[in-house]
Parts: sequence; C-alpha cells; structure tokens
Amino acid sequence: MGKKVLFITPEIFPYMEENYISHLCRYLPQGIQEKENEIRTFMPKYGCVNERKNLLHEVIRLSGQNIIIEDTDHPLIIKVASLQAVRMQIYFIDSEDFFKRKTVFRDENGKFFDDNDSRAIFFAKGVIETVRKLGWAPDIIHCHGWITALVPIFIKTCYKDNPLFQDMKMVFSVYNDHFSEKFSSDFAKKLRLTGIPKEYTTKFRTPGYEALIKSALDFSEGAVIAHPEVKKTLQTYISKSGKPMIVHPEGNEYVDLYDNFYDQLLAN
Repeated sequence: MGKKVLFITPEIFPYMEENYISHLCRYLPQGIQEKENEIRTFMPKYGCVNERKNLLHEVIRLSGQNIIIEDTDHPLIIKVASLQAVRMQIYFIDSEDFFKRKTVFRDENGKFFDDNDSRAIFFAKGVIETVRKLGWAPDIIHCHGWITALVPIFIKTCYKDNPLFQDMKMVFSVYNDHFSEKFSSDFAKKLRLTGIPKEYTTKFRTPGYEALIKSALDFSEGAVIAHPEVKKTLQTYISKSGKPMIVHPEGNEYVDLYDNFYDQLLAN
C-alpha cells in the first residue's frame, strides 16, 4: 500500500506554458504515482487555460460551495481534466471573481493584481474544502510556490481538528517566484476573518513575499529549495529552522529523492 500525496501547484504543463515550475509540477506527481502511490493534484483555473482544448469539465458534486473573504461570498467552481497518457487527473480551482482574467498574477502592463492576496486565500481554502468534500486523507501535502503558501497555516489552525488532516505531513517547495509588491494592509485582518487566530498573523504586519513564504515554512514539517535562485534570506531561514530539507537536483533524476523524503517525514 503506497502513500497518499496531495500536490498543490501554481501551474502544470500542458495547461500552462512549459517553464521550470510547470514542468516540475507535471512530472513529479507522475513519478510519485508510478511508484504505486495515490495522488491528487490541484492548480488554479486561470483564464488563459484553454478549457475546450484540454477537455476540462465541471464536477458538479464538488462545486457550489462558497468561500467567504471579508464578508463576501465567492462561489467555488471545481473542474477536472485528465492527462490520458499517464492516467493522471488534475483538479482546477475556478472562480468568476478571481481566476477568469487572461493573465496570471499581473495585468497586461505588468501591474501586480491588487487582489492577489484574496486570490491566494480563495485558492488555499478552495483546495482544502474540495479535499474535505472528497473525503480523501492525504499522508503528504506538498505545496509549490507562493500561491499555495497559505495552505499550511489554514491546515494547522482552522482545520487542525479535522480527522482527514490529523496524521499528514506538510512539505513546502520554495522557488524563485518572488515579487517585490506588498499585499493590502488589511491582509492579516482578512486571515483573522477566515478563522486564523490573531497570534498566527503577526508575520503579516508587512504582508509581502517573504512573510508569506516564512509562514508556510513555519507550518510545514519539511522544506524543499526547489530552484537555484531561491532568495538567500529564505535559504538561511530554512537552514536555521533545523527542519528536514532537500535541494532539488539538476537534471531529471529527482523522483526517488522526493519519494524517500516523504518516507523520511512519515517515519518521524
């Protein structure tokens, strides 16, 4: 009997253009699945994902929930597609309010979207609520990149008593996806309104990229330096934490490294 691994990713090839992250988030889940583990994989359904070409369809039984952010209800839409050649299913978190626009985190002029903080909240909550609805208890939750960085704090605070998440281990992969802009000044308040205790939001007094990543690392059992250009301050933060960590290797021989790392975390 293998492990159950939940991958939460910002992008996956071929649904998005092939780049460092979309390539890794495409082939790592496949490699882990081929080792006779059970996986689930989630990403946002950005407006630039071609639904017709990629044969996405809505899963009615999983859609229909509302994610509340600052007293506003945002309907959650779940879509799914399959990579037929490798029998791998991808779940997409969709929202008319947050993920219909044709660009990802910046507009056509390069301006960072003002609501990227709310989009991160919606995505994190949307994934967790969908997994809860599936009734599927992961052994490992592996989050990739900043858009997933709120999953660990939500799991370890708001959902800490949920039996689905009692025995799992959290892994967070840090990339070179940093941004210099700050989230809105009321970001910590938004988190408190979603149920996160005030004492856990102190890192977000200056709500930017580093605060987000450090919070994710604080609430994870293991860390991955997933790109050679991860900010030095974050590499130091990981080293000083004393938590188990790995460095993503060059080349394509990495599946065993991750599989063994998951086993190491589960054995502790």
